[in-house]
Amino acid sequence: MSASPQTVVVLGASNQPERYSFLALQILTEHGHRVIPVHPSLTEILGIPVRSSLGKVPEPIDTLTLYLGPDRLEKMIPEILQLNPRRVIFNPGTESPALQAALTAAAIPWVEACTLVLLRTGQFS
Repeated sequence: MSASPQTVVVLGASNQPERYSFLALQILTEHGHRVIPVHPSLTEILGIPVRSSLGKVPEPIDTLTLYLGPDRLEKMIPEILQLNPRRVIFNPGTESPALQAALTAAAIPWVEACTLVLLRTGQFS
């Protein structure tokens, strides 16, 4: 269990166990975090209700962890800024200079890291 549970949005959540975003949901939950998966067509993953878009996530967000490619993320910059998370994690392969610049301009901290590694090494908080 994590010392300081967070509300974490997993953008690009998957219901396929071999996907990293699925593992992130599983391990975040095991660490006691409140997880909000976002996927346009799924309704539930691991018994957790899925939001169809970032616009359907009204509560304050501690961490937004990204599992979508840069091209898809760049189209979502306005939604991501509107969400105003306390931080954004760019998992490997999601790095987007345009989104990173927009986050920096909006004073939203971001990091290029792997959510799974951060969780497993106690560095997620």
